[in-house]
Amino acid sequence: MKVLLRPKVSAILLFFFFFLLLSTHSSSSTIGVQYVSRLLQLQDTERAPAAVQLAAARAVLHRLLPSHAPSFHFQILTKDQCDGEYCFIIENNSSYKKHQDGPEIVISGVTAVDVLAGFHWYVKYWCGSHLSWDKTGGVQLFSIPRLGSLPRVNDDGGVIVKRPVPWNYYQNAVTSSYSFAWWDWNRWEKEIDWMALHGINMPLAFTGQEAIWQKVFKKFNLSNSDLDDFFGGPAFLAWSRMANLHGWGGSLPQSWFDQQLILQKKILERMYELGMNPVLPAFSGNIPAALKYIYPSAKITRLGNWFSVGSNPRWCCTYLLDATDPLFVEIGRAFIEQQLKEYGRTSHMYNCDTFDENTPPVDDPEYISSLGEAIFKGMQTGDNNAVWLMQGWLFSYDPFWRPPQMKALLHSVPKGRLVVLDLFAEVKPIWINSEQFYGTPYIWCMLHNFAGNIEMYGVLDAIASGPIAARSSENSTMVGVGMSMEGIEQNPVVYDLMSEMAFQHKEVDVKVWIDLYSARRYGRFVSQIQEAWNILYHTDKNRDVVVAFPDVDPFSIAIVDQSYRHNEKSLSRRVILKETTYDHPHIWYSTSEVIHALELFIASGDKLSRSNTYRYDLIDLTRQALAKYANDLFLKVIAAYQTNDILGLFNDSQKFLDLVYDMDMLLACHDGFLLGPWLESAKKLAQNQEQEQQFEWNARTQITMWFDNTEEEASLLRDYGNKYWSGLLRDYYGPRAAIYFRLLIESLENGHDFDLKKWRREWIKLTNDWQNSRSVYPVKSVGDALNISRWLYNKYLGSSELRFHRIAI
Repeated sequence: MKVLLRPKVSAILLFFFFFLLLSTHSSSSTIGVQYVSRLLQLQDTERAPAAVQLAAARAVLHRLLPSHAPSFHFQILTKDQCDGEYCFIIENNSSYKKHQDGPEIVISGVTAVDVLAGFHWYVKYWCGSHLSWDKTGGVQLFSIPRLGSLPRVNDDGGVIVKRPVPWNYYQNAVTSSYSFAWWDWNRWEKEIDWMALHGINMPLAFTGQEAIWQKVFKKFNLSNSDLDDFFGGPAFLAWSRMANLHGWGGSLPQSWFDQQLILQKKILERMYELGMNPVLPAFSGNIPAALKYIYPSAKITRLGNWFSVGSNPRWCCTYLLDATDPLFVEIGRAFIEQQLKEYGRTSHMYNCDTFDENTPPVDDPEYISSLGEAIFKGMQTGDNNAVWLMQGWLFSYDPFWRPPQMKALLHSVPKGRLVVLDLFAEVKPIWINSEQFYGTPYIWCMLHNFAGNIEMYGVLDAIASGPIAARSSENSTMVGVGMSMEGIEQNPVVYDLMSEMAFQHKEVDVKVWIDLYSARRYGRFVSQIQEAWNILYHTDKNRDVVVAFPDVDPFSIAIVDQSYRHNEKSLSRRVILKETTYDHPHIWYSTSEVIHALELFIASGDKLSRSNTYRYDLIDLTRQALAKYANDLFLKVIAAYQTNDILGLFNDSQKFLDLVYDMDMLLACHDGFLLGPWLESAKKLAQNQEQEQQFEWNARTQITMWFDNTEEEASLLRDYGNKYWSGLLRDYYGPRAAIYFRLLIESLENGHDFDLKKWRREWIKLTNDWQNSRSVYPVKSVGDALNISRWLYNKYLGSSELRFHRIAI
């Protein structure tokens, strides 16, 4: 059945087409692009043949939209046909005649990624469709007209869209653990398709590197048993790779090494087929403890504690080989060469973050320069064309890196052979205050998400303007844009916009864009939904009591009223801490407005309830509003305790617990909010019962409290990887809150102080017991999202005081 867009949607789309024609045909370059031109030429020369790329691109089309595959013709262009840049061109097929078989639309690009980005651009802005991760609602393709009726583009040469900078980077060093830890090839294939359709041409490719290290360290006389305590468990490999920990969650069975290496080869093969430039890992100096006995004269330093309780050497305090030691270059070369031997090819880009959360022992610029020179030499001796890709996170958080130290590191490598990721540029851009990284090429990145937490937030205005300002600034060394989130499969609106910035030459009008987004995401224009999204796009990050419960004495939380201003809005702060140990919940937007947005969503339900994208967003928004209400309830509980109001304490604490269990029921209505898939995908990779138990423990531990604890001292990494997942609220977050509330009540009933030690003993035991449990959780959703959302709104929010005043908790 043909589903037509409403007239107003078509009018908006036509307006946007006019905007596109003005903003995407222009060309641009930066000084940074000139610096990396040699690498770009090499990557172009070594890219897969056009026939291979076209076959890979058509395979993506068949997986996504098989019914319309005959309607599109794909072509590979030379860069000369795009004025020396990367681009895609969307044209009408001049030989197509209506009501006849054959392609209607021709899409051309310099690489298969460019072609698929062009296809996405066409179905997005000519057909009003939407693509997102399956967990966040998946795709909306029913708005695409039937075969033979696809919208025509302008007949005067079609539409040409050029990349303003050549690279579109993807991933963070920890995404491999927070999101990809349990993926098989089927899930990886979907993600690589998603990358290509969103124009990503520079993804990290970190899978399977432990198998490479096994082979490399064997050359340096280390046995496999010497490595048992070196690698982390499957859910914690990101941090053992970065020398933050060792052994935690392990040891790894040999089947894991073998499976992951096979998987990595499939991943790389597909990325290369699509014309991508995958980034491989390089040696950072992180070494097994046994190496110091085999090479006793080597300059090896034991690093300090990284979040373990009591600096337990069983997990913490890894060993770092000094980059100036000759052995560093030997190992670095061996690692690069072993990867080339296994994989058969490279894009010549290698990630290395020796100083990520590991501060150099000396701040002498000459010493730092020698470190950088040696690190790069370790790559270059294995691949003469190597380019070092480095996360710029260290410059953001570590005061060690003052201008002389930054310059020393950045200038230790020949110009054009080091590229820096400005990792958190949408919030804390480094390029502005570092003279464009002191002349070093960099990629403007959006970090956005930490640990895969589920919250509705995103600074869309900064995303829509930041890359443009960076690229057009004087003497810009920007060479790409990127998405460096720690976890994926959340906030699809943010990633939809950010992926576009790889092709936008001018700032995007977010108001116009968000109106288009809501129509595309649900396949039709609904005025109430449009109004709701105009409220929501201003939301910012917050932290909630439900999933990050305070581990403090209740009297360390002071309940006061104090007016202050944020973003020119008058707000009332409801909580101030007497101590700094409690990372209190807060919001920087009007909760009453978010509840109003929810009202608009619910009112649109009869029109949109069959839309999977709508159901996901409805649940997420209801969850968000209820989480803010839970924060308010928690403060009422604390206020009741502090004023000896035992009846109020009992009533409000029970209401909080009821709310948590009701939220669990809401989240059970969509596959994207289930705990079960995370645990079952972990168990699926196991070869036997012992591995299954180990992998499940890894999965459960990462999302609750990981790294070690004692009976009365919790890990500092508790709740960092928290998730709003059905099953987790019911069986972990709810029972944990119940312990705290019970002890509050006991304190008032018996007239004694709150027993903080007992609280910690009980909730830590609850955590460890849950981590070791084997209870099975659903992998398929149940329940009517719209009806449950309506019911919860009426139960908790319909008459809530949150509707009538602005708050910041």
